Amino acid sequence: MERSLTPESDPDAPFNVSDSLAPPRDIKSAGTTTTNFDGLLQEPLLLKEDLKNGCGGQLWPAGMVLAKYLLSQHSKNMSGKSVVELGAGGGLVGLAVARGCEVGEPIHITDQIPMFDLMKDNITLNNLNSTVVASILDWGEPIPSHIPSKPDIILAADCVYFEPAFPLLITTLQDLLGPNSVCYFCYKRRRRADLRFMKMAKKAFDVQEVRDDPNAASYSRESLYLYTIRLKPTKQPITNTHTQICPPVESRIPETNIDIEQ
Repeated sequence: MERSLTPESDPDAPFNVSDSLAPPRDIKSAGTTTTNFDGLLQEPLLLKEDLKNGCGGQLWPAGMVLAKYLLSQHSKNMSGKSVVELGAGGGLVGLAVARGCEVGEPIHITDQIPMFDLMKDNITLNNLNSTVVASILDWGEPIPSHIPSKPDIILAADCVYFEPAFPLLITTLQDLLGPNSVCYFCYKRRRRADLRFMKMAKKAFDVQEVRDDPNAASYSRESLYLYTIRLKPTKQPITNTHTQICPPVESRIPETNIDIEQ
């Protein structure tokens, strides 16, 4: 069954939604944005923004929050770890990590076909072709073989905006998360429906609010939230802990020699 979410979807398909489900957004014209994330990058990141193929082509606040957190708190502890970004849009978070964090392996930034060329353009624009790979990944579909299986780190920013895609995103997280994986998940709450996704996520995974971000008080006032998502701990089988207090009856009966007179 085809589950891709594309603008060309059949109007009768289950993912066609009314305008009332779409979050209000201030659409910007196409252009290139330059940012050093408040001084966290020595060399600024260039991000081409283009909305002709969808809203993913614009820079959104949750991506800035997540990128700043990773650059400030995890720039030194990503060495040798596999990293996959979901719903990357133009690739802001993955590109920021590639430029400002010590990552030994290529970073895979992923989105649907309409965003593919924009991701590639931004990789080239920042001379990161040797460290960042753009890939197509439709939520709910099998993970392409070239994307790391059970990556150490999964990045997701502003992926909660299209309610019918919630179960597909849950499925993709289930496919990607391994016993040692962590997903850094940042989103801006715009509608009540967004809370439904978090409820689904908390039912399926171990979801914890990030507590070590010094900027949390600032962005939480803008309804921006940052979480870690991991697999729930597996329940250990119950072992027999019964302790034998008394020895077997036979061992408590002393041996007695009985002489029987004939």
